[in-house]
Amino acid sequence: MPATITAIGLCKQFGTNRVLEDVRLSVDAGEVLALMGANGAGKSTLVKILAGVHQPDHGGVSIDGRPARLGSPAAARAAGIVAVHQSVADAGVGDLSVAENLLLDDLCGGRLPFLLSPRRLRGLAQAVAARVGLAANLSAPFSSLSLAERQLAIIARAMGSRPRLLILDEPTASLSPIEAERLFLLLNSLKAAGIAILLISHKLSDLRRAADRILVLRNGRIAGEFAKPLDLQAATAAMIGREVVARARTQSRDSAHPRVRLRAVALRAESVPINLDLTPGEITVVTGPLGAGKSSLLGTLFGLWPYAAGGMTLDDAPWRPSGPAAAIAAGVFMAGEDRWHTSLAPATTLGADLAGTIALPHLRHWSHVLGFLGFARETAAARQAISRLGIVCQGPKDPLDQLSGGNQQKVVVARWQARPSTLLLLDEPFQGIDLGARHDLIASLRAMDPRTTILIATSDVEEALEAGDRILVLRDRAIVADHRPAAGELLGRLSSIEALVAGAFSP
Repeated sequence: MPATITAIGLCKQFGTNRVLEDVRLSVDAGEVLALMGANGAGKSTLVKILAGVHQPDHGGVSIDGRPARLGSPAAARAAGIVAVHQSVADAGVGDLSVAENLLLDDLCGGRLPFLLSPRRLRGLAQAVAARVGLAANLSAPFSSLSLAERQLAIIARAMGSRPRLLILDEPTASLSPIEAERLFLLLNSLKAAGIAILLISHKLSDLRRAADRILVLRNGRIAGEFAKPLDLQAATAAMIGREVVARARTQSRDSAHPRVRLRAVALRAESVPINLDLTPGEITVVTGPLGAGKSSLLGTLFGLWPYAAGGMTLDDAPWRPSGPAAAIAAGVFMAGEDRWHTSLAPATTLGADLAGTIALPHLRHWSHVLGFLGFARETAAARQAISRLGIVCQGPKDPLDQLSGGNQQKVVVARWQARPSTLLLLDEPFQGIDLGARHDLIASLRAMDPRTTILIATSDVEEALEAGDRILVLRDRAIVADHRPAAGELLGRLSSIEALVAGAFSP
């Protein structure tokens, strides 16, 4: 088939920063082209040029061989290019209903009557929702949807524009494996209908499942192109500029004295009780479907909410923290799932730079006797984090909103590595970051004080397999599988845990 979308010689520069340099790509009708690149490689800028948000300094885009004028998002949409961007937390109009959001483009574009009965509106919206298997209450406010439901709703809305090229930026980041599989089935039907798809994902499982070709960006340039059979290891090396070697796991800590004990703990009144021991020096990862109770487990340990029954101990003493402040005082630290809502302050806030973000929870420990912050201590901690985690920035005083998503996440983790901890809780710490950043984060966790106990929650099986010395699978707030790979067992050989997790994710 002829190429539906072709971009030739795209260049873009912001000030002195050259973001794209002579980027060329083509996406055929009925093809899924995957775009790989580390955070800051230029993927977002490329997508914004295709979507009409930015204009290239040089180069151009053609559709079916004819030059396309993509001067605005509306012009790009009219030309058949529709982008579903990564951030869905603030997508949609929260006060409108789910049905109204699904039909928003048609309502605003005059393609639907001004007077439309609620019953007719819901009927039209139901047909749109059915395309992606969205089973939400269409009369509910859009703001009441979970992140996963918002993701599906935004994709369903994009499909209403009947795009020639559909751009999906990290579409499975907030989806469970079941919802992701439903999305992949949808992509198959879109391919059969001749729609070109540009897929951006940090998940190798997504690329393995959906991609026909892979284009790799590094530092704003094309670093490699791979056709089927896809060589994902070579593509990853091209993306981060080095070979990725699977790290050996920690030796089994079966004999170590548990740091944390849960005995018959019910996260909710109707939940099956949990018995769990967590030992120092070991990374335990809990995975499972969305709503399985992963965040509830971490939040309970951190004192965000009480548990319904049972008991917990920390270093053999009863543990029922009154709140996060009490947890932090006891050396129990937690990085929440949504970094901008739980860990990062707005750019206009005093001390919202890199160094201030790391120092914020530790001010009491790093202040002088009169209460003034030891700025030298703050700056030193920031410089250590930059070096240890490979944070790409200009220096400790960089604003957080000027860093890529992967580097922001490194700052979030660095905050809780700045002081010794008893228990470190990380909720979805790898969400939306590239493979290189994920490897850096995992390496930093393995290098921590062996007296620290680490518990990670993730919905992504691939992340669980790479990070965990021990992997727990939750379903309906109960542990349904507990797998401890042998020391030195490599990631690619863990078929047994993949089977366990697949069973737990099944309906």
